[in-house]
Amino acid sequence: MPGFGYLLASMLFGRVSGQMVAITLVLFVLARYHSPQLAGLTVLLAVTPGLVLSPIAGALLDRYGRARLVMLDYLIAAATGLLVAGLSWRHELPAPLLLAIVFVSSLTAPLSNSGARSLFPVLAPRHLWERANALDSGGHVIATLLGAPLAGVVVGVAGPEWALVTTAAGYTLAAGLMSRVHDPIVTEAGRPSVFVDAWHGLQYVVHNPSLRGLALTLSTFNLSWGVLNIAVPVLVLGRLHQGPATVGLIWGAMGAAGLVSALLTGRISTHGRERQLMVAAIVVSAAAMALLPFAGAVSIVIAALVIVGMANGPFDVVLFTLRQRRTEPAWFGRAFAISMSVNWIGSPIGSALAGPVIAWSLDAALWAAVAIALFSALFPIVAVPARDETAAQP
Repeated sequence: MPGFGYLLASMLFGRVSGQMVAITLVLFVLARYHSPQLAGLTVLLAVTPGLVLSPIAGALLDRYGRARLVMLDYLIAAATGLLVAGLSWRHELPAPLLLAIVFVSSLTAPLSNSGARSLFPVLAPRHLWERANALDSGGHVIATLLGAPLAGVVVGVAGPEWALVTTAAGYTLAAGLMSRVHDPIVTEAGRPSVFVDAWHGLQYVVHNPSLRGLALTLSTFNLSWGVLNIAVPVLVLGRLHQGPATVGLIWGAMGAAGLVSALLTGRISTHGRERQLMVAAIVVSAAAMALLPFAGAVSIVIAALVIVGMANGPFDVVLFTLRQRRTEPAWFGRAFAISMSVNWIGSPIGSALAGPVIAWSLDAALWAAVAIALFSALFPIVAVPARDETAAQP
């Protein structure tokens, strides 16, 4: 499809950089400030402000085109990464200033997260959505496969500042590739203000039973992911006495498993089986997470996260395809931005809560992740409708 290759390449470089930032920020705070609590707060502020502004981001995407706004976010992410690295090298980065910079950087994040993904159903025909979404999920998994080990190795060899500089280069390349994507922009006369559009987008998501059920499922499930984002590095660095490169390689192994399972899932039709597949994936993930409190060696951590990755691949394909099927095309920008942000809100909250819990007991945090994941498995059945009940436009 015209432009699809550039879209995939841009998303890949942007996601690799994003994955590197996610790992690097945690390792950066643990290395420079020696505080799991600050690491959790940094992750919270690196994500949450942008999630709050996602309705406005969605309205901008539907109104002004997705590709150019994705480029804008990539360039802002590159600039803030260079700023953190430069200030750290000069020993002029107190914790409040670090938090302020990641706060500002997060404000535009929904533009790339939602904008790039909402281009998939625009550029790909409906009968290829499963395969396109398998590539989307596979790209996310490849980012984990490449970004996490790369971040760990660069942090271990050259320091976290050089890892941030590397992410800035990746974001800049992603912006250049996105400039080659043809983004069909639909202009409408007499369209209301951006804020009214954003409000309409919120109404659409709230009144769409499928998007509402997915929000309950993902926001709860991602609480457990937020806990793991902090708990796994603490487990590997502290209890198992390994280095930053090992942390990255473990996340990379999880990504490799997810890539294979996502591409295999993309070859089959998921229509009518979405809810059952989501529940199965969550239960398998929770069972694998339950191995982590017993991990006395790195091999057990790798085995657990590989199983989690294998379950996550099909989960992503089903999630993306179901959301596209049950969203009207005119609402892709707003609905995706709001839905994705609500879905993801659990991750930074889980990371913020994980810091104090880990300071008390690492095992307690890991078991909490297992319990939360199992609880989230209830929502695909009780909250996601079995059939399409797309809400009418406000």
